[in-house]
Amino acid sequence: MKDTGNGSTLHRLVEIFFVSLRLGLTSFGGPIAHLGYFHSEYIEKRKWMDEKGYADLVALAQFLPGPASSQVGIGIGVMRAGISGGLAAFVGFTLPSAVTLILFALLVDVYDAGGSGWLHGLKLVAVAVVAQAVLQMGRKLAPDLTRKAFVLAALSMLLIWQNAYMQIAVILVSAAAGLLVFRNREDTGPPIMKFPISRRFGAVCLFLFFGLLALLPILKEATGSAAVSMFDSFYRAGSFVFGGGHVVLPLLQQEFVPAGWIGEQSFLAGYGAAQAVPGPLFTFAAYLGAVMDGWPGGLLATVAIFLPAFLLLFGTLPFWDSLRARPGIQGAVIGVNAAVVGILLAALYHPIWTSSVEAPEDFALAAVLFSLLVFWKWPPWIVVVLGAAGGVLLA
Repeated sequence: MKDTGNGSTLHRLVEIFFVSLRLGLTSFGGPIAHLGYFHSEYIEKRKWMDEKGYADLVALAQFLPGPASSQVGIGIGVMRAGISGGLAAFVGFTLPSAVTLILFALLVDVYDAGGSGWLHGLKLVAVAVVAQAVLQMGRKLAPDLTRKAFVLAALSMLLIWQNAYMQIAVILVSAAAGLLVFRNREDTGPPIMKFPISRRFGAVCLFLFFGLLALLPILKEATGSAAVSMFDSFYRAGSFVFGGGHVVLPLLQQEFVPAGWIGEQSFLAGYGAAQAVPGPLFTFAAYLGAVMDGWPGGLLATVAIFLPAFLLLFGTLPFWDSLRARPGIQGAVIGVNAAVVGILLAALYHPIWTSSVEAPEDFALAAVLFSLLVFWKWPPWIVVVLGAAGGVLLA
């Protein structure tokens, strides 16, 4: 697609950064809401991409693991100004929430607020937010009985066998089952736009993605380095999470809480706080990294969890048109998407519900917060503030 803007590449990079920064400061509501903000700003207002190209980019982001809205933003930046444009779009959109959550983690650590009532209120916010995500995603991704069976199977497997690798196994099994059950589904979407990325560069990115996935666990064992271990855990989380930021919760919980890297109270409090900030929910990793190792840990965790999104997006963009034409690909995606609902439902029960709702009063507050989100459509940041205040009153 021909560039509709004027000026040098540097001018476009600066423009991309500041436009995405404004979106990073104002885009509340999670990945689906982010896609709406992107469409309004990038497509309707600035005409950086046409409707068909945007729809195809969204479809690719849904197919890949990782933060869907961030990948769409990166793709638009790539279309506007190449690889550096994708980096500028990512940094602008991610910076506000990552910095805010790192500061929050440092303040919680300084003031030793682990037992505070407001942190308990944030844990109840997490109950409401994940319940809302289950409801919305269930309606969209599991509308029929066949896909509801996928949801129940994923839920049962995760609750019966609770370990760090079970979610990955569920995703792989669901993809294989979807390949069989929905193999006759055909993709009727528009042709993909031609992004300024060569197939050679795409192949290198895919090689790096799989190479790091195999090499990091070996380096972790060989070096015994805490930094390498942390990077490996966040990198794997970013590599195997389908369905957006909410679904990263159970995988990160299994990685870090049982191993003693972070307490469950602090984990859930941070997840609740992540709902109060705009931008991608994957920046929850910045909070976790900062709790574990200060601001350097926050930066390391942020890079590690988003790196797979870059490598996969850059790697698949040149091949997406031919890839999605393969029989069964759409069926595998349908199976994985349905399983994502079961993964999120399992996380709603454990660890969120089991460690947050301890009394009838807790359930009452969680129900109020859920109703404000789902029925009254209140902004998430207001619900977070009310949840923290409610936790103080309950305490």
